[in-house]
Amino acid sequence: MKHVTLEKDINDIVVSVILPVFNEIRTIENVLEAVRAVDFKKEIIVVDDGSTDGSRELLKKLRIEKKIDKLILNKKNMGKGASLRRGFKAASGDLVIVQDADLEYDPNDIKLLIVPFVESDAEVVYGSRYLKGNKYRVDGFYHEFGNKVLTGMSNICSDLSLTDMETCYKMFLREVIQSTKLCENRFGFEPEVTAKIAKQKRRIYEIPISYSPRTFEEGKKIGVKDAFRAIWCILKYNFFR
Repeated sequence: MKHVTLEKDINDIVVSVILPVFNEIRTIENVLEAVRAVDFKKEIIVVDDGSTDGSRELLKKLRIEKKIDKLILNKKNMGKGASLRRGFKAASGDLVIVQDADLEYDPNDIKLLIVPFVESDAEVVYGSRYLKGNKYRVDGFYHEFGNKVLTGMSNICSDLSLTDMETCYKMFLREVIQSTKLCENRFGFEPEVTAKIAKQKRRIYEIPISYSPRTFEEGKKIGVKDAFRAIWCILKYNFFR
């Protein structure tokens, strides 16, 4: 696999921020404002995944107001992974990052993820919730334990040493993510993309980020069945695909 290097000044880099949205009427406008407020060149791409709570209508309004650069509307609910594939395809920035439409991740950390691409030779950078060095609101034991188990399984199968495979904040050189064929439609995206970039021998870095988890009552969508799917994806994409 041919390696790619980003040879640009940090102030010239454009980041495509991909936001998959499904029924996030309570948070999406605040998230967009937070992303827009951070000082870096950006392209904001929102993919609405068949929202039924008014999110879609709000996003159309925000697009008219030019608070969104590209708005993609799925005809029906297809899942996070399917939405990300559409967003990645539409991206034109130097770097591409996933931003969930809730308030768990701090967009100010996006600037931190850019640094290894400029100061080192990164092709992929993961923002870890479990590395020391940034603020972290205490999460539920079982959710955090599950994440660490999945990360451990992924590391064993892919021969990586990540601390947070399931993190939302994954930043890629655009050429890397657009040349990686992805298949998973739901939350299986995380183990799938990790397995595939490991197989490609990409230069992967990991840095600490902030995290403020929300509860299921507050709208968290990932559940136990997604954890079992993640286990299957770890095995499938590391050993069979």
